[in-house]
Amino acid sequence: MSTSAMKRRSVISELVAAWGDIPQLLRGGEAGTLIPVIIPRHRRRLWWMVPLWLALLALATGVMSGLQSGSDDGWSAGAYDALAAASYGTGVFLLIVGVLWWWRSSIVKIEQGTNGVLTRYGAISRTLDPGRHFVWHPWSRVDFVVDTATEIPYSAPVMACPTQENVPLRSIEFFLKFRITDAVLFVRTIGAGNFDLVLSSAVQDAIRQRARRVRTERAYDLRGSDVADMQDLLNRQLARYGVRITGANIPDVQLPTQYQQHLATRERVAKERTAYEQEWGLTRKRRIDNLQMDIERAKKARDARFVEVKAALNRAREEVARLLEQQETEAQKVRFEIETRGRSGLIAAENEAKAQRRLAQAYRDNRAVLQYELARRRLEVGAVLAGSAPQPTVIRTDGGGGGDVSALSTLLTAQLLPRLTAGSAAGGPVPPAGGLLRAVAAEGHGAGEE
Repeated sequence: MSTSAMKRRSVISELVAAWGDIPQLLRGGEAGTLIPVIIPRHRRRLWWMVPLWLALLALATGVMSGLQSGSDDGWSAGAYDALAAASYGTGVFLLIVGVLWWWRSSIVKIEQGTNGVLTRYGAISRTLDPGRHFVWHPWSRVDFVVDTATEIPYSAPVMACPTQENVPLRSIEFFLKFRITDAVLFVRTIGAGNFDLVLSSAVQDAIRQRARRVRTERAYDLRGSDVADMQDLLNRQLARYGVRITGANIPDVQLPTQYQQHLATRERVAKERTAYEQEWGLTRKRRIDNLQMDIERAKKARDARFVEVKAALNRAREEVARLLEQQETEAQKVRFEIETRGRSGLIAAENEAKAQRRLAQAYRDNRAVLQYELARRRLEVGAVLAGSAPQPTVIRTDGGGGGDVSALSTLLTAQLLPRLTAGSAAGGPVPPAGGLLRAVAAEGHGAGEE
């Protein structure tokens, strides 16, 4: 083990010291040594019994002097009385001094964070808590003062620790903190000096077991690794000594020189690789940024094109809507013209139909009136003829064609008969019947055409 490693290694021991030096030694140690146990240098002796024995002797002398003064007379009795009084005074004084000396020597002060182990005739009787205690028994004493509250740091470097490939590491530094939980069990079972050897051996064994499971190239991973399993293992081993490990870690690992050079080369290559990766990352990021900028510009151009297309589409829609509106206006105008012409033609046709209907109605009415007038005239002619002509008058039509005589000719004939009758009665010339009938027929035809 090298000198530097020996300097880094912690040493646990116990020390004999006076009561006044106990706080300083427990908190700071001595010359790099950890001192969790102090053996007090007792100032308590049996000198306090000397005044008590002297007090008993003086009191006995006073008693004997008093008895002697009662048996003698004269000046000897006075002397014995004076001696008895002096003996009584001296005995009381020495008794008080002895009692005070005994009371003062029985006071024991236990520092905060420590426990005192009280023994009687060399056997451990109990532990004393921090504070002031009175140990009245003359043969009871505090043999040990144990620090049970402080977490004591301990550093144990392990040298030439082989790895999984059997490559010896230069050193593995192991750091832990422990606390004494049972003062009586600690001082009775092992003690501080022996505990240093036991703890160092247990730490080296745990470190070597851990290193055997690690590859050499991964040895640096031991620094700051999780050592909870090692802590549990040490706690199981040290529990029978009244000690508990409160924390542990591996702060440093040193590899062999040749392997360190190899690792330095690997680290240099790794750093170069990291630098290349960073440079490539920057280049890649720059290219990605350029591509993203191109994409953004393309998106903006596409959006502008979309806006232009939408604007053109809106203009086309407006133009189409305008043309459709014009076509609808023209169509509506043509429809109105057609409807107007249709309505005009319809009205003209309706008017013409009404005129035709009225003409037909008038024609039908004229014919009915004529028939009615003819029938009435027939009746009137018949009545006149029946009343004025005693003999019938036969009228013969000329031509011998045998054609039918119309109602108009008959009516005209009926109108002319009175004149004929009146002319014959007056003796004037009678017109020929054939000419008269033709005249009546011509009038009848003219009336029928009307």
